[in-house]
Amino acid sequence: MMVVVFQQGMHESGMSAVELVLTKLHAGGKFGGGGYKVSGGLHGVGISVVNALSEWTKVQVSQNGIVQEISFARGHKTSELHEIGKAEGTGTTVIFKPDAEIFETTVFSFDTLKMRLQELAFLNKGLRITLSDLRLEEPRVESFHYEGGLVSFITFLNENKEAINPTVINIENTKDDVVVDVALQYNDSYSENLLSFVNNINTIDGGTHLSGFRAALTRTLNDYGRKSGLIKESESNLSGEDVREGLTAVVSVKVLEPQFEGQTKTKLGNSEVKGITDVIVTEGLKTFFEEHPQDAKKSSKKQRWQAVLVRLLVKPAT
Repeated sequence: MMVVVFQQGMHESGMSAVELVLTKLHAGGKFGGGGYKVSGGLHGVGISVVNALSEWTKVQVSQNGIVQEISFARGHKTSELHEIGKAEGTGTTVIFKPDAEIFETTVFSFDTLKMRLQELAFLNKGLRITLSDLRLEEPRVESFHYEGGLVSFITFLNENKEAINPTVINIENTKDDVVVDVALQYNDSYSENLLSFVNNINTIDGGTHLSGFRAALTRTLNDYGRKSGLIKESESNLSGEDVREGLTAVVSVKVLEPQFEGQTKTKLGNSEVKGITDVIVTEGLKTFFEEHPQDAKKSSKKQRWQAVLVRLLVKPAT
C-alpha cells in the first residue's frame, strides 16, 4: 500500500521528479530529507517496482492549475510528461495494470482492499479513504473515515462482544520523536485480540513496541491491584496472560527509522521503542485510573473497570 505525492519540477539529472521516482531505485520521498517524517518503506523502491511489474502505468499530477500525465510500459517511458487539462485542486493519480506475464493472478479482491484501507483509516484519525469498484454493472463504493481513530477501531473490533469497561482507554503521546497511540478495552470473552502497527504496517509478530505495552499493562494493573487491596499481600501478582484475558487492544507507533526483522516487516526491532512505549502506556493508565475512579473502584457491577481484576483473581473452576 502506497501513498504517492509528486511535486512538479526537474531533477538535476534532467528528469522530471515524477519520472525519476517511477524509474529509479532509492528515489523515494524518505531520501534527501524533508519529504516526510515517517515511512513504512525501507529502501525507496516501492513505486518504481510497481511500475516495472506493470503492463502499463499512467501517472497524473494536478498542480498549479494544470494536470500533467506521463506513461510507462513495463517500466519504460512511453510518453513524456505533458499537459492534458486544467486542474481545480492538487493531487496525484496512479493507474497501473499488473503484468499478466509475471503474475498468475491479476484480479484485485475488493474485500482484501477494503480490509486494508479500513485499517488505514482507523490508524490515521480523520483521514477519508474511498474504495470504488467500477468493474461491475453497478459500481461498488465504500468510504472509510473515523474521527475517533483507534477508539473507533476498538469499538469496531468489539462490536459483537459485551464490553466490561464502557470507556475505551486511549493513550496518545510522543517521546524522543516516537509517537505512541494505544487503545484498549476489555470484553466478556477470555481470549485476547492484540494488534500492533509501526508506521501503519501491521507487525503481526509484534516486536519491541508490543513488549513495552505488555510490560506496562501487567505492571500497572498489579500496582493498582496492590494499592486498592484487590491483590492481598499473601497473593501472587497477576501474570501477563491473566491481565490480557478478554483484552482487545491496538498499539500503533510512528518511528523515524524503523528497524524490522526481515523485509516482510512483521516484527519491530528498535530497542529504544520498548522503553518509550512502556513509559507512555504506564503514565496513560495511571492517568485513566485517576480520571475514572468510578471505573477503578466500583466492582459491584460487571461494567466497572475493577471487575476486570476481580474476574482475573477469581477464576472459574476448570
